[in-house]
Amino acid sequence: MSALLSVRDVTVRFGGIIALDGVSFDMDEGLVVGLIGPNGAGKTTLFNCLSRLYTPNKGDIVFQGGSLLGRAPHEISTLGIGRTFQNLALFGTMTALQNVMVGVHGRTRSDFLSNALRLSWVRDEEEQIRSAAAELLRFLDLERVAHVPVAGLAFGTLKRVELARALASRPKLLLLDEPAGGLNHEEVGVLGTLLRSVKDQLGVTILLVEHHMNLVMQVSDRVVVLDFGRKIAEGAPVEIQRNPEVIRAYLGDAQ
Repeated sequence: MSALLSVRDVTVRFGGIIALDGVSFDMDEGLVVGLIGPNGAGKTTLFNCLSRLYTPNKGDIVFQGGSLLGRAPHEISTLGIGRTFQNLALFGTMTALQNVMVGVHGRTRSDFLSNALRLSWVRDEEEQIRSAAAELLRFLDLERVAHVPVAGLAFGTLKRVELARALASRPKLLLLDEPAGGLNHEEVGVLGTLLRSVKDQLGVTILLVEHHMNLVMQVSDRVVVLDFGRKIAEGAPVEIQRNPEVIRAYLGDAQ
């Protein structure tokens, strides 16, 4: 059985700076894979390659057997890849429900004319979108804020709304960029439980970039470690925690 995602010898250069240097790893379906490394290791650059915001100078990225490199950024969601961002990108004046409905709309077949004419099948589809969005809010324990404008919500709640919106397109692969950033200890614990539920109950494969090491080690089935654009380790969380090269990358040679 082939991997769901295969990163093959990916190299990215920005002028004389090598942001990624021949990075390769595979992701099997149904796993949570943590992608970690010190600041500047190349994690966000790799995410931007997967989202097609960047094009590698060398290598390939294969998703479900097909290369992503010929795809435009707007096509990535329709292929079955969702993403959250470090900086929240929600619509502040819209409710939580409306924000999640925006994510569902990426999977619909209506167009401007059909919407303008309010055709019966468009109304039916809109009701299905609302129902799907409401179900995601229930799944992530956000029912009570469904009709509240997100600008008035707590930061931890906003993070869950963004997660719901990313899941609304029914991705096979979910790219999570620092989902624990800005959360307190209790909220990080809740997030860990939610991510395992997303994997186990929704069947979504997750690639997680995160600085919060306890969260990564708690939820990940495998961990890939980058340092200065190179992959320096890959394995189960317990292997990564005692890997000398990983310890050196984080703590320095003096340790």
